[in-house]
Amino acid sequence: MVNSCRKLNCSIYIGFYCSAIILPLICICSQFSQPTIDQFTKDPGAFPVATNGELFPWRELRLPTVVIPLHYDLFIHPNLTSLDFVASEKIEVLVRDATQFIILHSNGLEIMNATLQSEEDLRYRKPGKKLTVLSYPTHQQIALLVPEKLRADLRYSVAIDFQAKLADGFEGFYKSTYRTLGGETRTIAVTDFEPTEARMAFPCFDEPLFKANFSIKIRRESRHIALSNMPKIKTVEVDGGLLEDHFGTTVKMSTYLVAYIVCDFNSVSGTASSGVKVSVYASPDKWSQTHYALEASLKLLDFYEKYFDIQYPLPKLDLVAIPDFASGAMENWGLITYRETSLLFDPKTSSTSDKLWITEVIAHELAHQWFGNLVTMEWWNDIWLNEGFATYMELISVNATYPELQFDDDFMNTCFEVIKKDSLNSSHPISNQAETPTQIQEMFDAVSYKKGACILNMLKDFLSEGKFKTGIIHYLKKFSYRNAKNDDLWNSLSNSCLESDFTSGGFCYSDSKTTSNTLSFLGENVEIKEMMTTWTLQKGIPLVVVKQEGGSLRLRQERFLNGVFREDPEWGPLQERYLWHIPLTYATSSSNEIHKHFLKSKTDTLDLPETTSWVKFNVDSNGYYIVHYEGHGWDQLITLLNQNHTLLRPKDRIGLIHDAFQLVSAGRLTLDKALDLTRYLQRETSIPALLKGLEYLELFYHTTDRRNISDITENLKHYILQYFKPVIDMQSWSDEGSVWDRTLRSVLLKLACYLNHTPCIQKATELFSQWVESSGKLNIPTDVLKIVYSVGAQTTAGWNYLLEQYGLSLSAAEKNKILYALSTSKHQEKLMKLIELGMEGKVIKTQDLAALLHAIARNPKGQQLAWNFVKENWTHLLKKFDLGSFALRMIISGTTSHFSSKDELQEVKLFFESLKDQGVHLEIFQIVLETISKNIRWLEKNLSTLRNWLLISI
Repeated sequence: MVNSCRKLNCSIYIGFYCSAIILPLICICSQFSQPTIDQFTKDPGAFPVATNGELFPWRELRLPTVVIPLHYDLFIHPNLTSLDFVASEKIEVLVRDATQFIILHSNGLEIMNATLQSEEDLRYRKPGKKLTVLSYPTHQQIALLVPEKLRADLRYSVAIDFQAKLADGFEGFYKSTYRTLGGETRTIAVTDFEPTEARMAFPCFDEPLFKANFSIKIRRESRHIALSNMPKIKTVEVDGGLLEDHFGTTVKMSTYLVAYIVCDFNSVSGTASSGVKVSVYASPDKWSQTHYALEASLKLLDFYEKYFDIQYPLPKLDLVAIPDFASGAMENWGLITYRETSLLFDPKTSSTSDKLWITEVIAHELAHQWFGNLVTMEWWNDIWLNEGFATYMELISVNATYPELQFDDDFMNTCFEVIKKDSLNSSHPISNQAETPTQIQEMFDAVSYKKGACILNMLKDFLSEGKFKTGIIHYLKKFSYRNAKNDDLWNSLSNSCLESDFTSGGFCYSDSKTTSNTLSFLGENVEIKEMMTTWTLQKGIPLVVVKQEGGSLRLRQERFLNGVFREDPEWGPLQERYLWHIPLTYATSSSNEIHKHFLKSKTDTLDLPETTSWVKFNVDSNGYYIVHYEGHGWDQLITLLNQNHTLLRPKDRIGLIHDAFQLVSAGRLTLDKALDLTRYLQRETSIPALLKGLEYLELFYHTTDRRNISDITENLKHYILQYFKPVIDMQSWSDEGSVWDRTLRSVLLKLACYLNHTPCIQKATELFSQWVESSGKLNIPTDVLKIVYSVGAQTTAGWNYLLEQYGLSLSAAEKNKILYALSTSKHQEKLMKLIELGMEGKVIKTQDLAALLHAIARNPKGQQLAWNFVKENWTHLLKKFDLGSFALRMIISGTTSHFSSKDELQEVKLFFESLKDQGVHLEIFQIVLETISKNIRWLEKNLSTLRNWLLISI
């Protein structure tokens, strides 16, 4: 899955039946621990009460493992007029231990009938025995009570008839709508089950460990098509002129990867090198925007099959653009669903950043077909094994297939973004306890996705790319069609030998014995599991403190805390018991060599040549740690940048800028020193490095502008426009140049116009007027489209015209740009109208409400408006978004995290406390409060320094 607003800030094998009596015990049952289900008869008072008043025979959130599913036969008939569905299923189960009930997940389904057949009943065609159904909604579970005890080691068939309404939100089996060019509103039905919503569509064992095969049949009208994980094998006509599509049986997989859609979409198709048919679907009017996604999918699928040395096991792969979709995309096996902005590319309105985003998301979801679908984490606490790997594989696959997108230079920002959260005490370990559906949803965050990717990239750099690749192939082959946990990955990466090396009678040469997790690194034994658990089982990020003393380097590691200073009383306790095994890299003035050192103690010492004038740690920023240079270290690096910045690699220059400003927030470096580090940027030839420095200056401008600190904002504006004038003046209003040339153009011109730079405003106004005069038919260069719209939105006539065009546009990319422009208005009544349209969900879809509120809150004229709306409409928001969902978390953080006063902190704290009194507990609450406190402290400590530095600099 890809989180939809990640830019602001997102599931293969040939399955087999274990056929004989013994095989199920080997292939399936050994994965599960033995239950203690007889507790029910010993202590019934400890069990909950079902909805009918009877005792419910199970009290745990997790399902018992006495009964496990082998195969689902699932029939669904959605009615897109009445917006409901009727369905039935037969689940073949294996009973591991004698029991008198079966516990399943079910949420919001009306169970009409449930029966049970034994193998003997099926053999002699005896009717099923009726089952009593108990419901316990608190745990989203049902209990099927059997008339006589089920016997161990036997298979049974459970048949259930059920029905429900199509869901209103974005989870389970829900309805989605779109408008045609002719103004007609059409409805489709689509599923989205990750992490715990398959139970909203059919009763099931809705946990990742309960893998099974699925045979699906869908009944529909002739004007629609049906799609599912597998290809359609036949269509039969049934009563009433309806058609019933039968799909092939899936490989063995978890319930959250099941998918089916009923729609009227059109597609474009191609065939991968291995013969897999790949198709991209969209609503008929948007079919022309599917071609780039097909091209990218074919290239990426070919790449992954070669890279993993494992063929994609399904005969087809569909990618579908869904009009209403909560996240960026979902990796359903063979039927990947996307938000339209993550799949559809319109050459007239999609920018280079839109193309990069679409390529990233396709790469992410295709990686999931191996990481997540083929090998699945045992439980949601290790969702990073899915999401961290898929995010990491974006880097590997996009670099290989689309080198012109220069994604390698952008991956650093993935790590920089998660450091903001991970350096707060409210962060959590990558592998973190999660039990309830809300807690599980909260695991889909930057730590799981981005930190997971960053520590994998660090480990790859440590092991070498070849050894890392061999290890993950070993992991995928060994655990295909199975579930895995952290230790399984570390064992695979420690042992580069594949099982086939031995079973084929060949020999395997490894750096270590095949039974050991120990590798040799710089003459020292390194235990991979021991090393990596310091990164997965403890939260936070290390700070490596470096001090040069003559020919020695003194090293010290601490826990890096943003907003907590060493003089604070809480600093010491927050440091206790934190220790990382850190693979350090560093460069010096005396050699072109990249030096390596493994730091696994609190302190250490390195020897240096006496002639060393500077040292720079974390080469190319491949390590997940911050570096602070005590003594004269920062001064030496500032001097180096001013004299000859090219002696440092471009990524090292970016890393220095990032670390310096992070250290300011931790009270370890003064702001003027960090700002002095950016003075060399006028000579910077690396666009990513230039943009990193500009990013912090722009951040300070927006921070002080929201607080209305006018003297600093005016001086910052003057400094930015003066200092960057040469590069601003060089920008053309076109789509020419490399990806980074175009990115620089978009960023610089957007900022220049925001700062009311006269040439920028004049050019944007001219282009906007021409666009209006052409009735929206003029093709404005895509890289400046958002800028032109934003300037045009500042007049009432322009704002109204943009809102009208928003409703007419068939390009999701253009709609995003228009919506952003509309949110920059200085008129609060216009901003309030946007929020009302987002809540209504017709003109502005509800899926875009979170991003809209985020954008409005960043507008100084809208920050209090957006926050007041959230407070006053909390109950209504909960009806639209699940508690713990990414959208709701984004709304909370997006409307509050920019606050920077004590009054605002108290107001937010009181609101969160009122929610806690109502039983609402979310991790995001503490993150927000800590972020606001950090903002307050930053201003208190750095405002006068910023003011004085600007007075000297302009």
